Amino acid sequence: MERTAVNPWPWSVQLGFDQAQLVEGRRRELVCSGQDAVDASGNPQHPHDMAAQLRLALDNLDAVLTGAGMTFTNVVRLNVYTTDMDALLQNFTVVNQRFEGTGVRFATTLLGVASLAAPGLVVAIEATAMD
Repeated sequence: MERTAVNPWPWSVQLGFDQAQLVEGRRRELVCSGQDAVDASGNPQHPHDMAAQLRLALDNLDAVLTGAGMTFTNVVRLNVYTTDMDALLQNFTVVNQRFEGTGVRFATTLLGVASLAAPGLVVAIEATAMD
């Protein structure tokens, strides 16, 4: 798979993401449902704690990727849904740190929503991965 960043403007690269990714020669595509801060039984964890929820949601995304034989290096798109955009932006380094060292960036959209699947959840992460 060959990935080419499409960035008509440099500002997104400075923030760690691309405006778009042109993917050629792909073999598989994994479309992940939104991953929340829930345990293995689906019980919400860390109510209203953005940083802790981001870490657990990323752990859950990692488990899904691993189950498909992929890693964070395969992520080409990451959508983040949140009930608190200010808190998300203040804690987005949690996401950047997880992808740090992978050598890849991804297309991303941050979306403010009124509520998520369960009370206390403040963030959900949806990904598309390809290899």
